Amino acid sequence: MTVAQVPWSPLWQGLLNGLGWVLAQIYDVVPNFGLSIILLTVLIRLVLLPLGIKQIKSMQAMQAIQPKVRQVQQRFKGNKQRQQEEIMKLYKEHGVNPFSGCWPVLLQFPILIAMYSIINIVAQRPLHLPEDSALWQDIRAHIYEEEQNGSVRFVGMNMLCTAFQAGEGRTEAVRGGPENRPISLDCGEGLLTRIPYYALAVLMIVTTYLQTRQMQRASPPGQSPQQQMLTRIMPLMFGVFGFTFPAGLVLYWTASNVWQIGQQAFLLKAGHIGPQAWGPATAGAAPAGPAKGAGDRPRGSGGRSSAEGARDGDRKKRRKR
Repeated sequence: MTVAQVPWSPLWQGLLNGLGWVLAQIYDVVPNFGLSIILLTVLIRLVLLPLGIKQIKSMQAMQAIQPKVRQVQQRFKGNKQRQQEEIMKLYKEHGVNPFSGCWPVLLQFPILIAMYSIINIVAQRPLHLPEDSALWQDIRAHIYEEEQNGSVRFVGMNMLCTAFQAGEGRTEAVRGGPENRPISLDCGEGLLTRIPYYALAVLMIVTTYLQTRQMQRASPPGQSPQQQMLTRIMPLMFGVFGFTFPAGLVLYWTASNVWQIGQQAFLLKAGHIGPQAWGPATAGAAPAGPAKGAGDRPRGSGGRSSAEGARDGDRKKRRKR
C-alpha cells in the first residue's frame, strides 16, 4: 500500500487531488513539467508565508529574553544539565519556542509527501492529476506509448526519472502506473546524461544544509542538542532522497529551499534578528562594558579623574581668598 492509498484520511486525498489539479492548471499555461513544478513551488511558499512571519516573531521573543538566558548560563556554567533545564524553564515562562528554527523544514514534510504521490506517477495509484488534463495526457503518452515528449523534460532531465536511472536508456517495461499497464521511461543514455541529475541532487543537499544552518546561526545561543543534530542529519537524509526520488520531486525541494533561504534572509534582516542584535554568541558570556574611547581620561587616586582633582583645587583656593 502506498502513501496515496491510505484510506483513513479523505482530507489527505483531497490535498493530493487539489495539488494535482493546480499543477495541471499551471501546465496548461506553461506546458513544461519542470517549469510547472517550480511555479507550483512558488505558490506553495506564498501560502506558507504567514508561518514564516510567525516564526520570525517567535525568534524576536526569544531574542528579547537573551539577557536572562545569559544570566542563567553564567550562574550554572559548571553544570550543563542544570543550565539546559533552567533555560528551558525560562523559555516556557515567556512562551518562547526554542525549536522555531526547525519549523520551516518540518512543516514542509507533509507537502513533500503529497508532491511525491503526485509526481511519482510510475509507482503511485490512484492518479492525482485530472485524467482529461494536458499534463496527464502528455505523461501517459510517454510512459505507456513510449512517445518522445519534450514537455516532461527540464534542463536535460526527464522529471519522472531518478538519478540512479539516468544514463541507462529506456527502462524495461514493467507493469505499474495508474492504469497498471506495462510502462517504460526514457532516462537518456551515456555518462553526460547523468550530470544534470547528479548536479540537482548535490544542489538539493547544499540548499537543505544552508537553509537549516541559516536559522541555526540566527538563533540565540543555547540551542538544544536535538536542533543541532537536525542540522547535521537533514542534508544527509536528503542526499539519499536526491538520488532515489524522481527528478521532479528533487526539483520541487531544491526550488523550495532556494525560496526559503531568500525569504528567511529578508525576514531576519527586517526583524533585526541575529548575532548583531542579541549580543555575544558565546554561552555564558557577560555583556560587554562600555569601550574605552579617546575621550576617556586616566583616573587618579581614589578612582577620581585628574580633571576632577583640578576643579577641587580651584575651589580650595577661592575659599582661602
